[in-house]
Amino acid sequence: MKATKMNLIYMMAVSTILILQSCGSTKSTVDTTPQSKHNFAFDFVESNKLQKVLDLAERENKLVFLDVYTTWCLPCQMMEKDVFTDKTTADIINKDFISYKVDAEKANGLNVAFQYDVAKYPTILFLDPQGNVLERGEGAHYHTKLINMAERALAKVNVSE
Repeated sequence: MKATKMNLIYMMAVSTILILQSCGSTKSTVDTTPQSKHNFAFDFVESNKLQKVLDLAERENKLVFLDVYTTWCLPCQMMEKDVFTDKTTADIINKDFISYKVDAEKANGLNVAFQYDVAKYPTILFLDPQGNVLERGEGAHYHTKLINMAERALAKVNVSE
């Protein structure tokens, strides 16, 4: 009886470890066209380097909206489903920001997460074209909260100009 309990506990522990492991893959694309595979209303660009996104923001005289996420994060998934597909919110963000998503556990996302000391997901950052953080938030940010952050980021840049 004790051996069966120990085997069950061992199997549960191994199963939990296997479930919590994440898959790793890298994106080699450097495409600044909007991501469409998720039907996002936000014009997320794909790039394997944050610097390319910052350069694009500089050229277009915009700021950067950066979503640092993981695939297993429920609040991240909720934002993808509820916020990033919302046309009204997207229209506000797309007007003044280059939107960029990075998976903190893959490729360039590892560097971005380290650079901005990301420990919670999602981490939402609004950056100037030099990569300086204007606004930072952790956890899910729904429409009003996200728009308010964007407005504060824009106000910080407009004050310093």
